[in-house]
Amino acid sequence: MSYRLAFIGFGVVGQGFATLLRDKKEFLMAKFGLDYKVTAISDPVKGSVYQEEGFDLSKVLALVEESGNLDGYDKGVKGWDSLKTVNESNADVIVEVSPTNIENGEPGISHIRAALGKKKHVITTNKGPVALFYRELSELARKNNVAFMFEGTVLSGTPAINLALSTLAGADVQDIKGIMNGTTNYMLTKMAEGQSYDAVLAEAQKLGYAETKPDADVKGWDAQAKIVILANVVMGGDLKPNHVPTKGITEITLDDIAQAKKNGKKYRLIGHAWKESGVVRAEVSPALVGADDFLYHVSGVTNALTFATDALNKVTIVGPGAGKIETGFSLLTDFLSFHGAR
Repeated sequence: MSYRLAFIGFGVVGQGFATLLRDKKEFLMAKFGLDYKVTAISDPVKGSVYQEEGFDLSKVLALVEESGNLDGYDKGVKGWDSLKTVNESNADVIVEVSPTNIENGEPGISHIRAALGKKKHVITTNKGPVALFYRELSELARKNNVAFMFEGTVLSGTPAINLALSTLAGADVQDIKGIMNGTTNYMLTKMAEGQSYDAVLAEAQKLGYAETKPDADVKGWDAQAKIVILANVVMGGDLKPNHVPTKGITEITLDDIAQAKKNGKKYRLIGHAWKESGVVRAEVSPALVGADDFLYHVSGVTNALTFATDALNKVTIVGPGAGKIETGFSLLTDFLSFHGAR
């Protein structure tokens, strides 16, 4: 089966997915019968191009790497905004990778509503729309018989959502707990080595783990959105981010770290969802964990998540929670998932 894809956003994640599509085209066709072409890209910074017959992805990726934009692409129609691209391009799969906005989900929520309304499949790594409007969007997708997939909203390419919904489909997930933000885990790891909060934050920013304005990470908002998604999608909850008590790592001092070390413990920023008298609840907060807890041993930018189930007791996954190719891979797994189901 053949698909036409449109990218809404073409930053690091979009380019990671495009790289995989370019490099794995023959493999994906041979193994899964998956054929595709990218016919549109719309990015507010890099520009937009629509080429009905499809792009040369090598040329597009090289151009963006060299110049930072699509201005030099010499074919196709230029200047379409994102909604025009969603609505009027010939794409049947919308790859929504615009920046995350946890407050109101824009502009991603408008892109996704428009795409599903036009009966186009959506794959996304954008946490905002899923955390805020999961039930609405999943119902819209069901109504229009199209896919709405979002594996990369939680642990990048590490399979958290697909694992829970597919491999653990016959189990009742009663509790989800883990490290869901690589930036803060990296910072806490470095602080345990004696570096100050300010020093490790600056280092994380230099390495690209933290944004210039790091509030989403250090204040726990990123982990908050992720645990809301898991609570709602996997456990059947009906939570909004503002329902979830959230505390980040900004108040943890070196003295706190030293005292924890003396007691044989480490700080980890933990997202936790559980069922209480039939109601799904969640929270995000720093926690002290000892060597008998698996999370004690998860360091650096690595993420880890434990599902407590009725049938298998506890199942833990560990893997990268960020990265260009890693997050791009989550989009590829979603693409393959709905292709295989059709």
